[in-house]
Amino acid sequence: MSHTTEHLTRREREIMNALFALGNKASAEDIRARLTHPPTDSSVRVMLARLEKKGVLRHQQDGLRYLYSATISPSVAKRTALQQYLQTFFGGSLTRMMTALVSEGSWSDEDLDGLKAEIDRVRKERKQKS
Repeated sequence: MSHTTEHLTRREREIMNALFALGNKASAEDIRARLTHPPTDSSVRVMLARLEKKGVLRHQQDGLRYLYSATISPSVAKRTALQQYLQTFFGGSLTRMMTALVSEGSWSDEDLDGLKAEIDRVRKERKQKS
């Protein structure tokens, strides 16, 4: 995991999510349109330039406008965001986070059965590998 993706602000992560939602190729205007309480057009462009400097975005010229795309995959971005979340709220403990999610969620029996089935599937896969 590149250290540059670890230090994105909440707004920068929102920009990355907007970009992925737009098929990983979008103009500054398209990205801005997907943001909650969008900042000014020039602020978005400053943030896009900062993300390029951090190495997580690149752009290509399309006529008079730039089209931006991520240099990291959605799965890497997701994993990085999850790592940050884990660190911030659960001291890095995946077990503590999962326990909190299971105990605080309003889960149906069907949901809980699905989670249990997924846990069983992962256990079975792990046994087959070892």
